[in-house]
Amino acid sequence: MACFVAKIDVALEGKLREDLAAQGFEFSVPPFSLFSATKKGVSCTLYSSGKLTVQGKDKEEFISFYLEPEILKTFSFAYPEVNVNLTPRIGIDESGKGDFFGPLCIAGVQADGAKIKELLAMGVKDSKRMTDKSVLALSKKIKVVCPHSIVRIFPLKYNELYDSFKNLNMLLAWGHAMAIQELVEKTQCTDVIVDQFASEDLVETALRRKQIKVKLTQRHRAEEDPVVAAASILARAAFLEGLESLGKEVNKELPKGVSPLVIATGKALVAKEGKEVLKKVAKLHFKTTAECL
Repeated sequence: MACFVAKIDVALEGKLREDLAAQGFEFSVPPFSLFSATKKGVSCTLYSSGKLTVQGKDKEEFISFYLEPEILKTFSFAYPEVNVNLTPRIGIDESGKGDFFGPLCIAGVQADGAKIKELLAMGVKDSKRMTDKSVLALSKKIKVVCPHSIVRIFPLKYNELYDSFKNLNMLLAWGHAMAIQELVEKTQCTDVIVDQFASEDLVETALRRKQIKVKLTQRHRAEEDPVVAAASILARAAFLEGLESLGKEVNKELPKGVSPLVIATGKALVAKEGKEVLKKVAKLHFKTTAECL
């Protein structure tokens, strides 16, 4: 939407004005308004009726991380698709599957009703809708609030496992089962939601092999659930941190995804270190490997 509109108690004017000043907003007083506040990417106007409007290309983060949890006390903007369920559950998601460089990361988060409310108040949402900086900052807060599990498979181990499984989805299912097992043992929670990435029987089979009995729900776009969204943030943060550490090892910044820049970086690494370097930093089954060589 071009303009977000909400109704607030005008008694909150003082708090809103103080908070916005602390965030670097500049103020003016257009006709019929109590004030208008603007900074790069976001502008908001509070009218004497209590009507509040927010506009700008960066309004989403402002509304999700500040306005809803601090002023509105609702989450309809951050979670328009979901009638939030406060039942205790485990959420699982992954990151790094489509990136040539860096680890594959699977993360799990367990939360009950009170912790789910805390996650919402933090502004938790699907990590794909967040900047890397926000992901890294929010992951630290989630780890303090919720029991969690992170399975981070760096390329040396990843390539060994892929040679064993011969299939990425089977490797992913194994990683999901590892994260679920750790959280079930840690919390005794057995209600699990997974962002579905392949046939449902893959994760079910991996769990049976570990003799883990849970109530498993697999669905597409599961990041709409705040607990799965929190897991997506932890998984993404683990990937970003792992990618950075690998870059430091080879003294070269490693780009995300699969792109001409990724290929150019791979070629430069091979020219400097030899082809064996790719085993340490990249997922060798990608066709990108041949292009780098």
